[in-house]
Amino acid sequence: MTASILITICLLLLLAYLFDVTSPKTRIPSIILLLILGWLVKQGTELFKIQIPNLEPVLPILGTIGLILIVLEGSLELELKKSNLKLIGKSTVLALLPMLALGFALAAAIYYFDVAISFKDSMANAIPLAVISSAVAISSAKNLEIVNKEFITYESSLSDVFGVIFFNFVTLHDYIDAFTFGYFFLDLVLIFIISFLSTLALSFLLSKIKHKVKFVPIIIFIIMIYFISKIYHLPALLFIVLFGLLVGNIDEMKNFKFVAKLRPDLLNVEIQKFRELTTEFTFLIRALFFILFGFLIKTSDLLNTDTILWAVGIVVFIFTLRALLLWLLRLPQKPLLFVSPRGLITILLFLSIPYNQRSYLVNNALIIQVIILTALIMMVGLMFSGNDENDEKSNS
Repeated sequence: MTASILITICLLLLLAYLFDVTSPKTRIPSIILLLILGWLVKQGTELFKIQIPNLEPVLPILGTIGLILIVLEGSLELELKKSNLKLIGKSTVLALLPMLALGFALAAAIYYFDVAISFKDSMANAIPLAVISSAVAISSAKNLEIVNKEFITYESSLSDVFGVIFFNFVTLHDYIDAFTFGYFFLDLVLIFIISFLSTLALSFLLSKIKHKVKFVPIIIFIIMIYFISKIYHLPALLFIVLFGLLVGNIDEMKNFKFVAKLRPDLLNVEIQKFRELTTEFTFLIRALFFILFGFLIKTSDLLNTDTILWAVGIVVFIFTLRALLLWLLRLPQKPLLFVSPRGLITILLFLSIPYNQRSYLVNNALIIQVIILTALIMMVGLMFSGNDENDEKSNS
């Protein structure tokens, strides 16, 4: 029995790898295929009456580790250059404004229809649906041209960070006043200090460790810092982004004496190896998470008619607002308009809503439908805009 389970997991992961390799040609994001694969496995277990233990508790664990690795992988690839400042500024605006607008609009709607909860609790239910999933966006954008890929990586990573910070700010405080904002800014300062010191320490370890096993302990150390930060309600995901940016751009800081002592030219070789290992781990965890999520999807939730109008309305608002902001920021509608998926971060935040703050309007069915609809729109949009990008590359 154990051998059969392990063989099945290996086959599923090999299929996930096949999806990842073929996605540039098929233009179908591997995430969608992974969800379908997980759902088909569930149908197979029900058809053949195979007993599977409850896997729901595993989902948030895989999701959290996956989120850390995905954001780390994306931030390690970003370059901090003066020429990128405008790109970073626009991606920050596009990550923050739609999240706030959708969050407040959806919170107002929930507060209006669900009279049993406060506006603050309505906001807690709205935020998960207002955040772009970097897990889906970054992996789906890797086949786009470099400028669009960098923009989506910045935007989706920042959206995750802003979303988690905003969500924790709303859910962890019974009352919001001047003192709450004061403690919030102190937390931000503290996480910046932690990120800077951790980057120096881990960079030093990378340059000094001669043992053949050096990267896995560093990844474990990063995950440990993340969870310790979460225990003290610090914006832990911001640490991951800052660490990835600082380590990935260590050569840009070689004018500083303490950085020069780390010999950044030689350190870059180790960082490249670290980046490659992170990519491998990220693929594994992401594949397992979305296969498991597809496995746990209930067909009744997918076809729930009570929530479909809400889901369609939310999705229409997401892409209408996005189109408007892209136009105002003078950014290309194709392919950026279509890459606004909900996914891993949406699930994690939804599962983190305190029981006493939940609204009956935001349930499993609504979350699943919004995730599937945004993923399908992204898939179709990338299929049509992919040819345009190839034409631009061939003409340049």
